[in-house]
Amino acid sequence: MTSQRRQSVRNRLREIVGASTNWRDHQQALADRLSLSNQLAGSQDELPVRRMKDSYIEAHLPLGTDPTLREKYLNYLKGVRFGRILEDLDSLAVLICYSHTHNKTLQRSPLSIVTALVDKIDMRKQIIHPDCDIKFTGHVTWVGKTSIEAKMHMSQYHGGAYTPVLDATFVMVARDPENKRAAFVNPLKPEGIEEEKLFHQGEINKTRRIELTTASLLKVAPTAEERKIVHSLFLNTLDSKTVSFRSRVLPPNSVWMEDAKVKGLEICHPQERNIFNRIFGGFLMRKAYELGWANACVYGGCRPNLVAVDDILFRKPVEIGSLLLLSSQVCYTEGKYIQVRVHTEVLDPLTRQHNTTNVFHFTFVTDKDVPNIVPQSYGESMLYLDGKRHFNQTLESQ
Repeated sequence: MTSQRRQSVRNRLREIVGASTNWRDHQQALADRLSLSNQLAGSQDELPVRRMKDSYIEAHLPLGTDPTLREKYLNYLKGVRFGRILEDLDSLAVLICYSHTHNKTLQRSPLSIVTALVDKIDMRKQIIHPDCDIKFTGHVTWVGKTSIEAKMHMSQYHGGAYTPVLDATFVMVARDPENKRAAFVNPLKPEGIEEEKLFHQGEINKTRRIELTTASLLKVAPTAEERKIVHSLFLNTLDSKTVSFRSRVLPPNSVWMEDAKVKGLEICHPQERNIFNRIFGGFLMRKAYELGWANACVYGGCRPNLVAVDDILFRKPVEIGSLLLLSSQVCYTEGKYIQVRVHTEVLDPLTRQHNTTNVFHFTFVTDKDVPNIVPQSYGESMLYLDGKRHFNQTLESQ
């Protein structure tokens, strides 16, 4: 689509929910949505069954023909700002899900559909050209009672044909007009063998997410093998000249985890709001990615390329006016690979309370081997193991 049609993705979302484009009118727009609660389904059985093709969307980003748009996406290395792509994927995922739940008899949707999780983004190509058109396609591939999985693909026109760039899987949740409780979504009926496979993969993804949550190092102890890894890291840092558990020495070609951090702060202005007048999830992803990329760049001493994004969980919405604190940490390295974790939290300047909003996981690769990251404390060792788990999942999916 043209640049106007690209912007129409956001405009279409505003129309669907009846959101105001004027910040001064947002309170009235929210109040108007409260009256839509009586249009919610009492159960999923009340909603018509949808097919995958009902939610199919194709969108175009004309970087090759629109110089003004290209300027917005251009980075200082004459490539494409991947953070902008994350914003577009987030908007598209929301629109795909609204297409799945669309009710022609209603002027506005009573549903508040928000991003719950970025399950996976796998890069199929390292180079994204800044002067070639981009195409996004996607549709719903699985639904639960109140959640929806959307798969999207991005390709770029280069050398006379479109070639794949990335595959993305987002999980969205439907809420009531006030975004306070869950709401039912239309069931999905796969048609044909390929759609059956996609739907079955959605079930597998759900099961995998539950298993990963259950096995989280924040809940249970590391495995026996992981405990051996931690102890080996500890032994490698002991000072052989002393008989002390406290005397630690950094091994050659290594960096203490404490010295591999980059932090940032964002004041959340109305310009970055979504259709529900909270901070746009794509904006959060862009800021986290750019901070993580900068950390990987400093750590590796060269330009890193993104390999994968996975397991981005949206724990709490970020309100306009919040102080958003971002902390990036290199938590695992192996050969040319750098695993980066970005933690975001909001700080209430009046109460000084901190609340975690998101945790992001990025896998980068460089053109040379990087130093080994070494934890010192037990908490850092858990970060190391968590990073290793995410890195191994990325390798398995490649």
